[in-house]
Amino acid sequence: MNVLFLPREGVELFRTLHLSETSRDALRFYRPHERYGGVVVTMSSLGSALSLASDLRWYVKRYMREVLFEIMDGIFCTHELAREIYYDRSVLPEEPWNYRRLYVIEDNRLVSTDKVTNTGSDIKHAGQESKISIEVWCTEHEYSLD
Repeated sequence: MNVLFLPREGVELFRTLHLSETSRDALRFYRPHERYGGVVVTMSSLGSALSLASDLRWYVKRYMREVLFEIMDGIFCTHELAREIYYDRSVLPEEPWNYRRLYVIEDNRLVSTDKVTNTGSDIKHAGQESKISIEVWCTEHEYSLD
């Protein structure tokens, strides 16, 4: 499982996390790397991924636009949905998921988070080298925001 930390506009997140002793301490057992315009950390479980996001919450609020969790191969979910899956156990993620967004990352920055209205389309990581599309599952509440 991967955790994807997407930075705010103009933030060099990988560098920022390595400059701080606190974030270096939280990441000391992992090998974060730059990918999808953000920082990816490979974790063993959703619980440990949520724990890492919690450890880095100050950095999340200050430097990051979004934290995404890879719940299935190539499919990510939002932090809110990950919490519902793991802590509340109120959701069982399975296809087809009704509340999806397409995150488009171009030239290593998030350019759009569009709603996916049709079901069954194959949108996982489609794109060119400089443009990547990621399917992100979200809660009904997050889906209705705009």
